[in-house]
Amino acid sequence: MKLSFDLDHIGIAVSSLDTGSEFYKKLGFSEMKTETVASESVKVGFLPMGNDCSIELLEPTSSESPIAKFLDKRGPGIHHICLRVKNIEQVAKSLSSQGVRLINEVPRPGAHNCKVVFVHPKSTGGILLELSEKVEDLDAK
Repeated sequence: MKLSFDLDHIGIAVSSLDTGSEFYKKLGFSEMKTETVASESVKVGFLPMGNDCSIELLEPTSSESPIAKFLDKRGPGIHHICLRVKNIEQVAKSLSSQGVRLINEVPRPGAHNCKVVFVHPKSTGGILLELSEKVEDLDAK
């Protein structure tokens, strides 16, 4: 199976979507769609770009959120890079079988009606990598 990847978004940890989006408004971003991802204890704001990619601002909704812990340890900044994939279950199994460390081996619900798997930074050279498949893409299989 030949794998195909597209850049989906770059996730940026912020203490609040309001203050975190100020700079992007100065760049000319005027639209920010938001949603809460309860499984990750995070509120996300997506700033769409013209190439089917976006900037994702991540605001913790709990002090136990992975984003809250990231902010406490490192402060605001790039949290992860997300690649869009097809057949996420198969991609996760393939990576795991090759010794790649996954944070979650079973895809879980993410923002925008997606299934997501996170690859541990120790396997990627220091980058938290999210793999994402839109649920509607699953219907097209």
